[in-house]
Amino acid sequence: MTHFAIAIHGGAGTISRVALGPKQEADYLSALERAAYAGHHLLASGGSSLDAVTAAVLVLEDDPLFNAGHGAVFNASGEHELDAAIMDGNTLQAGCVAGLRRARNPVLVARAVMEKTPHVLLVAQAADAFAEAQGLNIVAPEYFHTENRRQAFTRMRERFNFGEATPLDDADRHGTVGAVALDAAGNLAAATSTGGYTHKMAGRVGDSPIIGAGTYADNATCAVSCTGDGEYFIRLAVAHEIASRMRYLKESLDDAARQVVREQLSRLGGSGGLLAIDGQGRIAMSFNTSGMYRAAIDVHGKFRVGIYAD
Repeated sequence: MTHFAIAIHGGAGTISRVALGPKQEADYLSALERAAYAGHHLLASGGSSLDAVTAAVLVLEDDPLFNAGHGAVFNASGEHELDAAIMDGNTLQAGCVAGLRRARNPVLVARAVMEKTPHVLLVAQAADAFAEAQGLNIVAPEYFHTENRRQAFTRMRERFNFGEATPLDDADRHGTVGAVALDAAGNLAAATSTGGYTHKMAGRVGDSPIIGAGTYADNATCAVSCTGDGEYFIRLAVAHEIASRMRYLKESLDDAARQVVREQLSRLGGSGGLLAIDGQGRIAMSFNTSGMYRAAIDVHGKFRVGIYAD
């Protein structure tokens, strides 16, 4: 048995085998595997959990299948605004960014905020300027465009024009990516990155870059990365709630994740999911939707990947 593990997600929602199709399903599974092993290879060579979650999220940010980085959704103004966060469970240091429009990889900007500034959260133009000053890759807004996201934006805009204010399905709302990891030194880390949801109000910020809501890590309890209806995750402080239930109620990771997602979140009307890992390398993947893109490599080196609830 090794003493490290990693788990990743690529968003949760209404995911149908029929709608996805075998070709796209295979593409998703392949991308999830690449991301998981990108982080796991670092852990196996003695790398830190921070490096592992960064590497895994980078793979997903660069893959147009996912709603983070290249492939991010369009907001109501027809633009991209990207958010990300990273947290070190050993020191409780964290870095977050919101409303990025030009930085290619938001997770790298979030990590730079954590490591290069005394702050936790930077937003909008100042965050992009900081990324550029740090020598991080800056791209034209068109880099984030994909035809699938453009079509989803067009469908949503048409619905709003006809007075229908709800998305077509969960796929237009969810799509956050994230990773959690335990390294050989016993340290936990979490990272999350997202483009938000299709046709969101310009300037809207969800749970992903909010420490304790969509992202959290503490060696004393667990590391968590969430995906779903961000406003509900913020109201419930979902990621921190799981850690709190473990700390104060002495619940297991599985029980805490299940209680928060299946009971509290569902009762409030929110949908989505999360993945979490504790200091023993136990992994929880909990969601109240029909699917969540997910993969993990546990402390025994066993790889598993899934999309659907069944």
